[in-house]
Amino acid sequence: MVAVDEGRPSVRAFNLLAERVLAVAGVYGPNASGKSNVIEALAWLSMAAARSLRAWDQFIPRDPFKFGEGPHSSSVYAVEMVIDGVRYAYRLEVDDTEVLFEGLYSYPERRRRVLFEREGSDIHFRRGLGALSGTRELLTGTTLALSAAMRFDEPEVQHFARSLAGIRVLGLRRRAPSRRPFGTGMPGVSETGRLFDGQGTSMQSSIFDDTDFVQPSPRESALALLRFADLGIDDVQIVDDDLNHGQVTPQARREPRRQLRLIHRVSGQELSFDLEEESAGTQTWFALIGPTLDALRNGRILLFDEIDASLHPRLSARLLELFQDPETNPHGAQLIFTTHDTSLLNYLNRDEVWLTEKNQSGATTLTALAEYGGDKVRKSLNLERAYLQGRFGAVPELDQFTLRRALGLVSSDV
Repeated sequence: MVAVDEGRPSVRAFNLLAERVLAVAGVYGPNASGKSNVIEALAWLSMAAARSLRAWDQFIPRDPFKFGEGPHSSSVYAVEMVIDGVRYAYRLEVDDTEVLFEGLYSYPERRRRVLFEREGSDIHFRRGLGALSGTRELLTGTTLALSAAMRFDEPEVQHFARSLAGIRVLGLRRRAPSRRPFGTGMPGVSETGRLFDGQGTSMQSSIFDDTDFVQPSPRESALALLRFADLGIDDVQIVDDDLNHGQVTPQARREPRRQLRLIHRVSGQELSFDLEEESAGTQTWFALIGPTLDALRNGRILLFDEIDASLHPRLSARLLELFQDPETNPHGAQLIFTTHDTSLLNYLNRDEVWLTEKNQSGATTLTALAEYGGDKVRKSLNLERAYLQGRFGAVPELDQFTLRRALGLVSSDV
């Protein structure tokens, strides 16, 4: 997320950081080249910080590299983030049964300060972090110290931990489903639904810092984004779906389920539809409204795998612009997404594009487009055309002759 071309409104600067930081990054590459793995690695680290204390017991639910020595090797994660203007670096190494190493560092004056380091069960905190002394009592072999430290009031560690744990994720198919209200299991739908139901976050921190603005309600903000997509939806209603079907005995009675109704008004006629009756694109846009508003208002990271799976390219482009525009994204929220949609390259700068390819060992190589030398990626280059021409690699190699022969369309003697 480090900018190469710095003179743009979407690039964010920090007093204690020499580099400028981007709001958007798109990951491109052929099928099975590892694009989703990039998103999943960040999503896993966020999940580990949020859940290891409560949910991990006898083993660590990692997904190691399956080729070569991968299943028998440890997994290493590293991330750097700027929280409240201070740069943090976090490193974690785990295997199936224990945390091997964990370290958190900050750079409050551009010098590295060790906040804590841990090897196995041995952990050392920087002097002055006495509020974290109880962390040792919560540690097990599978518990992250960062996850345990969130329980204690130590801002220097707690703010980073909560920011990492607060990364939002959309589109990943391997994430375990959970029971959600509003009759759908799609991630994000229940969060968006709560905004219309009056149960969502109060959003007391406005997107805008100017107090002269009249603060919209969560419902108004969510409805504005829904209408912005021009899906023909005019309003949203939340109703109780009676599941009792005339049964009145206390044993049989169940609480009604909250149900979404999307209101369409056409030629003076008003009709309501269940969310499940809407197109896949409408469902996807509805599901991303809650997480997107939360990210923009609180400066969070939003990960979106296969942004083009259901969304029209025009809607995907509008989503990118919400994060790139400092007026709609004044708190530095970031969007990291994977896609095959080359038309989105027309809305991305060269330093906002990353490419994945697999090497001979089956491992994914992630390369910044801006790293290509010479005039291959000069600022005026048409990125979509150059990408489709294969000038950067990261496109599938299609052997048409072998395919035609396998289908019996050419002679095997040729």
